[in-house]
Amino acid sequence: MGAEAAAAAAPLLHLHEAAAVASSLQPHVALAFFALAACTVALALLLAAARMRPPWWCDCAVCEAYLTASWSGEFDNLCDWYAHLLRRSPAQTVHVHVLRNVLTANPAAVDHMLRARFDNYPKGAPFSAILADFLGRGIFNVDGDAWLFQRKLAAAELASPALRAFAANVVSSELRTRLLPLLHSASSQSHEDNNKVLDLQDVFRRFAFDCICKISFGLDPGCLELSMPVLAFVDAFDTASMLSARRATVPMQIIWRLKRLFNVGDERRLRDAVRLVDAFATEVIRQRHKLGGAASGSDLLSRFMGSISDDKYLRDIVVSFMLAGRDTVASALTAFFLLLSDHPETAAAIRDEVSRVAGDDYDDDRPSFGRLKDMHYVHAALYESMRLFPPVQFDSKFAAGDDTLPDGTAVAKGTRVTYHAYAMGRMESVWGRDCGEFRPERWLRDGQFVPVSPYRYPVFQAGVRVCVGKDLALMEMKAVIVAVVRGFDIEAIARSSRRPKFAPGLTATFAGGLPVRVRRRAKHSPPIV
Repeated sequence: MGAEAAAAAAPLLHLHEAAAVASSLQPHVALAFFALAACTVALALLLAAARMRPPWWCDCAVCEAYLTASWSGEFDNLCDWYAHLLRRSPAQTVHVHVLRNVLTANPAAVDHMLRARFDNYPKGAPFSAILADFLGRGIFNVDGDAWLFQRKLAAAELASPALRAFAANVVSSELRTRLLPLLHSASSQSHEDNNKVLDLQDVFRRFAFDCICKISFGLDPGCLELSMPVLAFVDAFDTASMLSARRATVPMQIIWRLKRLFNVGDERRLRDAVRLVDAFATEVIRQRHKLGGAASGSDLLSRFMGSISDDKYLRDIVVSFMLAGRDTVASALTAFFLLLSDHPETAAAIRDEVSRVAGDDYDDDRPSFGRLKDMHYVHAALYESMRLFPPVQFDSKFAAGDDTLPDGTAVAKGTRVTYHAYAMGRMESVWGRDCGEFRPERWLRDGQFVPVSPYRYPVFQAGVRVCVGKDLALMEMKAVIVAVVRGFDIEAIARSSRRPKFAPGLTATFAGGLPVRVRRRAKHSPPIV
């Protein structure tokens, strides 16, 4: 009986063992089915993405050239390639799909963006995100009430006769005690010293840095003393500007956002640079508080402190002042003297005008800023220089809603729309067949400077966002030009305005600087400081 019972129980035992095996395999089978399903979904998504042509993928000739950088085989700078594309476009407008960016050199489109449909073309959240770590809530990176508040405050202060007189005294002092003596020491009238070379771009950046610190913050960093090393802040500021601009060239924002999240690569360098910028701005604000804040001086920061108590907000304003007052002025002056080296006849014409307007005994160490306004040729030469080499080569807005530009280009909501001032200065349709020539006379009628529409020449922007510091910047640059041209001959070495090479950044900077030889002209002895 026992044998019979065992035989009867055997099938049941096998069934229990099979059930146990099946139970143990169940998770693996489920996992296999899940993996198969996931692969199927992934394949479906890839096929759908291929059909939808996502914004980061495009096979048009422009996008292919951008993504592969094949344009660099013919052009030294991205801005020159863009100018080439815009000249070839019948509408003077092109679309770089991988960047979701419409670029235009059409004055009618610029008028449309900056005046007629200003409400539809704010800076926009994407632009603010790109520059937020560097510029924060400064005037160049905000819209709406925050922008309007800063603009009204800045416009009121910059129009103040007291501030303009203060700024004029600062520029005059920097010229007399630092810039001109530096050029005298670097100049040579003897053959044996002819190999002495000076980086004029570096000199102008130091000069503009000292001026803006005095005018905006009431502080003197003494940066123009070439025996002093460049402040760590200055290097950090340049690095932050370059890396922030690089964010805008990435086809997908998620790339730099992930790098920032994990603090790697350029984003780590940017974070370190911004930390130094923050430290400098914090120290500037602390010094002003220590000196008495709003009641302590004639500088811009003291005046802003009367309306703003948030130090972090003041930090963003300090950085914006630096970007506007140092980088743009230095860029414009550097380009001007590069062009002047290629066009000595312009230097001669400037000297003739200064003598005619102010007399041969004109004190170039202490320029009369009232007389600067009467120097129309100087003004024309500076405008002509900025036509070819605008300090800010392009400016972007983001469409708040669907729109159509005057040239018929459709603009979808969220599209970045860029007017390209650098390209506009090189458009035959805008400036005529001699658009590539440096010719200050194009701005003169019967010896008087005659401006053109700011939508044709948006170097200082136009419309509601026109630069509030324009007059102050022009005064500073013209004072430098008159003083330097009267006293010195500047010869660029191995550089030509015909084939410039730019470094990346928010403002136009010449890669490798501007090495020059400086020669003191006869009758100009070193000033007594």
